[in-house]
Amino acid sequence: MTDLSIQPERIDDLNGLPMISGSYVLYWMQQSQRAEWNHALEFAVEQANRLGQPLLVAFGLIPDYPEANLRHYAFMLEGLKETQAALHERGIKMLVRLGNPPDVASGLGEDASLIVCDRGYLGHQKQWRQKVAKSAQCKVIQVESDVVVPVDAASSKTEYAARTIRPKINRLLPDYLALVESIRPIQSSLDMDVDGIDLSDSKEVVKRLEVAREVGSVSELFKGGTSEAKRRFQDFLNTSLESYDANSNQPQTDDISHISMYLHFGQVSPLWLADEVVNCKTAPQSAKDAFLEQLIVRRELAMNFVNFTPNYDTFDCLPDWARKTLAKHSRDPREAIYDVERLDAAQTHDTYWNAAMTEMKVTGFMHNYMRMYWGKKILEWSETPRQAFDTALHLNNKYFLDGRDANSFTGVAWLFGMHDRPWKERPIFGMVRYMSASGLKRKCDIAGYVEKVKRLAAGVPPAGKTGEKAKRAKGE
Repeated sequence: MTDLSIQPERIDDLNGLPMISGSYVLYWMQQSQRAEWNHALEFAVEQANRLGQPLLVAFGLIPDYPEANLRHYAFMLEGLKETQAALHERGIKMLVRLGNPPDVASGLGEDASLIVCDRGYLGHQKQWRQKVAKSAQCKVIQVESDVVVPVDAASSKTEYAARTIRPKINRLLPDYLALVESIRPIQSSLDMDVDGIDLSDSKEVVKRLEVAREVGSVSELFKGGTSEAKRRFQDFLNTSLESYDANSNQPQTDDISHISMYLHFGQVSPLWLADEVVNCKTAPQSAKDAFLEQLIVRRELAMNFVNFTPNYDTFDCLPDWARKTLAKHSRDPREAIYDVERLDAAQTHDTYWNAAMTEMKVTGFMHNYMRMYWGKKILEWSETPRQAFDTALHLNNKYFLDGRDANSFTGVAWLFGMHDRPWKERPIFGMVRYMSASGLKRKCDIAGYVEKVKRLAAGVPPAGKTGEKAKRAKGE
C-alpha cells in the first residue's frame, strides 16, 4: 500500500472502509507530536500526494485531561508550537482545536478522503481511535510510530518479564531499525480555511483550560519540543553515554539522557534515538547496549504490559504471587505510616526519600534508581499494599513530566512485583523485592545525591558533566 520504508506491521486499517472523494487527507496527530521521523505523518503525506490533495494535520487539545496539570500542559504546548512551525515550513497546515480529541478528529474528518492516526496503548487512547473509526465515513488508518518494534509484532500476549520479551524484540530489531524518509507534500494546505487555537502564547492557551495549577511549569529546567529533545540527547551522547552502563544507577551523577518526558509526549522518535546510539563512535558497545536495553526492551515491555493488561492502573494487575504475599503481610507492624499529604510534602524521617520526593516536585523528574527506592518506601510506610499502590501512582502522575505513561504504570506495578520474581520473604514486603537506605549507601554516593537535590531546590541548575565532575563520575 505504500512505497515508503514503513513496515506493514506498523499499519492497521481500523474500519475496513474505502477512501472517499473528500477535500483533503487528515492526519489526526495525538501521540506522535512531532514533525520528523514520524511514520504516521509520512504515510499521510504520501497518501495525500497520491490523491493530489492537501494534507491537514489536527490535534485535539482536551481541556481537562485526567490527572494532567499546568506542568504537563506547558511542556506539551511548547512542543506543539514547534511542531506546528516545522510543518508550516513543509507546506502543511496544523491546527490545534480545543475539545475531546476523537470529536475534533471526527468533525474534521467529515470532509476528508482518508483519516490517518498514530497509535496509543492506554485504554482511553484505544477508545478514542475506535470511536473515530466507528463514526467515520471514510477509511481510518492507524500507523504506529512510537516504538522501535511494533508491539503486536513483538508479542501477541502479556509478557512475563524482560527476559521473555528480550529475545523476541532482539530477533526483530534488524527488520525495524530503519528511519522513515521525509516527503514534501505536492499540494500545500497552508491556505485552507480552517481555524484552530493560536499557540504563539502558550500561557494564554493554558488560561483557557480547566487545568490544575498548583503544580507549576518547569520550563526553566525542561523545555518541551523536538529541538530541545535532540539537543539534550546530543549532549548525552557527547558527554555521558560512554559511562552510562557504569553510572546509570548512580543518582548523584547526571549520566542519564533525561529523554523520557520527550518520549512520553511523542516529541522525539525512539527509532531516531536508537539510530543515534547505534552509530555513536565514542561510546563502548557495553554502554550502547545498556542504553538500548532501557530504550527498547524495557520501554517496549511497558507498552506490551498496558496493551494486554486492561487493569494496568490498579493493584489487581499484579501477578498472583505478589498479591498473595503482600496480603499475607498486610498487617505486619510498620516502622512508620505516612498519609499521602505527608508524603507529598516530603516530610518523612528518611532524608534520602525526602530528597527524591523533592526532586520530583521541583523538576518533574527523578533519577530512575531513586524512583525504585521512592516507591518501595511508600509500600513500607502505607497501611495496606493497595493504598500504597494508589498513593505511588497518584504522586507519580501528579509530578512527573512523564507521568500517565505506559512506563509509569509499569514502573509502579514493578514496585509491587510485576515483571519481577519472588525474593527472600521478609516483613511487610513478603517476597516482593526490598530496598533499604543501607543499600543506597553501599551502592551509590547517596549523600552526593541529597546535595544535588538541595542545589536544584535552591534554583541552581545542573552544571553539566565537565571537568572535575567527569573525573568523579569515572572514579578518578
